[in-house]
Amino acid sequence: MKLIYLFVIIGLLAACSAKPDIITHAESYSFDGENSLYVVSHGWHTGLVIPAKKIKAEIPELFERFGEAPYIEFGWGDKGFYQAKEITLGLTFQAIFWPTESVVHAVGVPEDVEVYFQNSEIQKLCLNDDELSSLVMFIVDSFAKSEQGRIISLENGIYGDSQFYQGAGDYYLMNTCNKWTAKGLKSIGMDIDPLFKLTAGSIMAYLKESKGAENQHLPSQQNCIGV
Repeated sequence: MKLIYLFVIIGLLAACSAKPDIITHAESYSFDGENSLYVVSHGWHTGLVIPAKKIKAEIPELFERFGEAPYIEFGWGDKGFYQAKEITLGLTFQAIFWPTESVVHAVGVPEDVEVYFQNSEIQKLCLNDDELSSLVMFIVDSFAKSEQGRIISLENGIYGDSQFYQGAGDYYLMNTCNKWTAKGLKSIGMDIDPLFKLTAGSIMAYLKESKGAENQHLPSQQNCIGV
């Protein structure tokens, strides 16, 4: 009987959608550029804060929702767990061990990102235009779309000026919110293996190590020219 349950679980996981897919980026990450990317750890999950202009052009509904906000934070996660007003043990186990629908959480962020997230751990990266375009494509692909090609708005978000949207792909043990962040970093050309980046701590530790090595010959890489 235990073997039957095991095969059922394996079958379910095999049938899961691991989307969104990594965007193949031809060049290695440059650690330099005019566009600021902030990776924010909220303790149990991570988010990506990017300049809003380019992704608003790709998804006009984000401009309709967030107006002139200069940055938007994006996170991807389990639909029930992420939107829950109260986290229960049942929701936690379901999110971890059972394939579920996903959502994208979007937050309009003001100019001073580090002040806005002053109580969170932040790592800042500078992206060139190609790297930012690749990341934007990855985030665009993280949204489910209606038959009319529009993103699907759900409940209001959990903090600030925020909104949930229906996500692309299934959330399960090997396709988590932090693996999503790792896929985004892989999409800009970083040498990161998303398979083993399942916790927020593993993401932030990787960024610290990578930037520490690059800072030896790029001492000013924290000061991106643009936003």
